[in-house]
Amino acid sequence: MSEFDEDSVSAVRIPVDISRPDRLLGPFTARQTALLAVAGLVLYVGYWATRPFMAPLAYTVMAIPVAGAAAALALGRREGIGLDRFLAAALAHTRTRGRRVHAPEGVPPLPDVIPAHWASAQGRPPSAMRMPYDGITEGGVLDLGGDGHAALARCSTVNFDLRSGAEQQGLTAAFARWLNSLTGPTQVLVRSHRIDLAPLADTLHHHAPTLPHPALEQAAHAHADFLSHLADGGNLLGRQITLVAREEAAPYGGRGTGEGRARQRLNEAARALAPAEITVTPLDAADATDLLVAACNPDTPAAPGPEGDLA
Repeated sequence: MSEFDEDSVSAVRIPVDISRPDRLLGPFTARQTALLAVAGLVLYVGYWATRPFMAPLAYTVMAIPVAGAAAALALGRREGIGLDRFLAAALAHTRTRGRRVHAPEGVPPLPDVIPAHWASAQGRPPSAMRMPYDGITEGGVLDLGGDGHAALARCSTVNFDLRSGAEQQGLTAAFARWLNSLTGPTQVLVRSHRIDLAPLADTLHHHAPTLPHPALEQAAHAHADFLSHLADGGNLLGRQITLVAREEAAPYGGRGTGEGRARQRLNEAARALAPAEITVTPLDAADATDLLVAACNPDTPAAPGPEGDLA
């Protein structure tokens, strides 16, 4: 660490294209090659089909917009997603009902006593919400069915700007080593949520008389009043960082084969991120359930946790 300048931080190379699809034909991936090949084949068949009654120049003029649309569909990207997949997702979204309710048994139809014009006035009925997981195991791992398993962990934060150049270099190098050691899909989720300080202030007021000194009791009441004043001033936001390690399902293995591997990857991340002063705490079944409930209902205020930072 003494070799680094205190006022500068050297760069650490982290590959950003590790999940890029392989190039099959020049700069084109297999998906792009297939789309372009199908478009070219359709245009070629259309040329031979219209050749007896259409001039080649006229067919070329008509085929240019079609070829351009096919090229844009195969090569275009929006928000990091291929344009063909983006349009397919947009089409699926338009066909999906906007209102969804928790109804595992299905949404029952309206009773027959309701008039038909009332039923038509309410619009399309809601659809049952299908969660992308089959449940939570006793170890707190999400069972994703055919997509494998996902283990969750809570991560602490590091104040990077207040560190010296050598310390920043050490933190960056440790984080880069962890990124380069990943063996499976990993996601770092940063979530902001509202914090309710009222329970904490009530707890301080309740336990203040039990403190051994009057000055401590007075300080506890003053701090509780300060927290109440903060809560009255506006919405307080907390920041929660969650590490998600997903283990894909084995082609010929059982459904429970990826659970242990997913938790092992969290343990590996805890050891790898320790030099970066990041504490990784795997979530048990109860904590994972609370996280999913908060994700489904983000407007619910949460109590300030030990890892949450006020923003």
